[in-house]
Amino acid sequence: MRMHMIAKRSGWLLLLAMILVTSACGDDAAGVKEASAPLADDGQRYTITWTMHLNEAVPEDAEMIRYLEDKFNVDLVVWNLENNNYEALLDLKLAKGEIPDLFRIRQPNDLLKYQDLQVLAEIPLEMLNTHAPNLTRTIDANAPGYMELGKIEGSYYGIPVVNPSNKFRIPVVYRSDWLDNLGLKPPTTLEEFEKVIYAFTFQDPDGNGKNDTYGLSSEGMNVVFGAFGQMVFTEQLYFAWKDQRLVIGALQPEMKNAIAYLQRWYKDGVIDPEFVTGENKGGYKHLSHAFINGRIGMTSMGNYYHWTQAGDYLTFNARGEEVPVEASFNALELVKKNSKAKIVFGPPVTGPEGKSGSKAYDMLMSFTAIGANAAKDPGKMARILEILDYVSANPDLDENMSMKYGVQGEHWMWAGTSKDDVVILPPYNERANYTNQIGANIGMTVPDALTGRREQWASTLGLDKNGIYNAMQVSFPALIKYSPELIKLRNKAYISMITGDRPVADFDTFVQEFNAAGGDQVVEDANVWYQSQAKE
Repeated sequence: MRMHMIAKRSGWLLLLAMILVTSACGDDAAGVKEASAPLADDGQRYTITWTMHLNEAVPEDAEMIRYLEDKFNVDLVVWNLENNNYEALLDLKLAKGEIPDLFRIRQPNDLLKYQDLQVLAEIPLEMLNTHAPNLTRTIDANAPGYMELGKIEGSYYGIPVVNPSNKFRIPVVYRSDWLDNLGLKPPTTLEEFEKVIYAFTFQDPDGNGKNDTYGLSSEGMNVVFGAFGQMVFTEQLYFAWKDQRLVIGALQPEMKNAIAYLQRWYKDGVIDPEFVTGENKGGYKHLSHAFINGRIGMTSMGNYYHWTQAGDYLTFNARGEEVPVEASFNALELVKKNSKAKIVFGPPVTGPEGKSGSKAYDMLMSFTAIGANAAKDPGKMARILEILDYVSANPDLDENMSMKYGVQGEHWMWAGTSKDDVVILPPYNERANYTNQIGANIGMTVPDALTGRREQWASTLGLDKNGIYNAMQVSFPALIKYSPELIKLRNKAYISMITGDRPVADFDTFVQEFNAAGGDQVVEDANVWYQSQAKE
């Protein structure tokens, strides 16, 4: 993934920890001034194994790792577990009896699994507040209640990684050049949506004289489900609130109406018959190749920043000059295929009962935990928490940016005197994953005020409204046990009904099959869990 030229500055409570840089570097390898000793410095030098988000391996001699080692009197060993295969690589290590001291749990639902395996340490609240005060204060101030999600049976085992940008839902995207060619506008209701997707299918929107286009594919279907208030085609079981209880959205009776629409559209040839295999055909998972290749005219795949068109807002170049932002990801690949292609965002369409929404990712991204072995030495555990606090939530602006982006003046500089934005300097602005190469950005994401230009742009588009979130953000035993098979059962039934292999009337039979396969237990335990959390 190409590094963005500009990185936003967060509000002071939300800043990631960094290193204060001076122009007079002296003999310091990282080019930063010497800082005070850590609180937990008992004179003992600890070896700490550390896991993080990695797109590229961190070298053993990475300069920012060396700086942290000197500052905190530790030897940091970064486990190079590539992100796309993280769980498999981590579990292989665990099977060999190796447990990381700083434990990244990429999938929130896995917190309970790893706690059951006894590879996580209980983190006393007093130790958290003493040795990671900026971190806990930031989460409590900007994501109230989220710290509680890291508890299991009343004890902290995970520190929640909260992504504030997930307040923005997945956009609803159309080929605006197709709309223009057909004299149409982005639809606002389900009836208008139907008119558009039929026109995309049968009125030659790309003008090539061929019958080779469709209205939508799999990701667009979630906008249809959203018009009835629920989400279905997701990687998780999506829970919703109904009658003051948690329910599973895919089981709600209003979904029969959504399926009826989709079944008719599929029969009429409006839905891409390849929807079963998805819109992405490999590579970066947020790319909709069906849309990029001009096969479909609408989608709701990928986050808002995967659809930035050239000039959508102003950013900074390597000289600190304001310039139009470049196209990114889906928008970039689209214009590579067709230089005249354009896109436009539309609202989630409104259904017969006034409901609307598109999929939104959970604010809870993951958990950061402490490995069980580290808990055997309170001094080591305290040192780990202080490093995590320093590299994740330090309120000093210069330290913040330096730990995230490297050495000031070498890797980055402030874009202006206001310190609102930073500019990544050449040649690093052209190096994908350069932060991994220098050992920077090893902390966890903390919630911030979303003051960056990219986020301001997303706000102007109304993407912070009408998102449909999963009402259950953590796991519990029944969900771990039953959800893999339940998800398969859900997908198979929905696909069969959409393609007409099963009638819509079979929906009630599907619900019975789902509940008998563990669905009843999952819903019951979800509500028991919620009630216990509400009491706490």
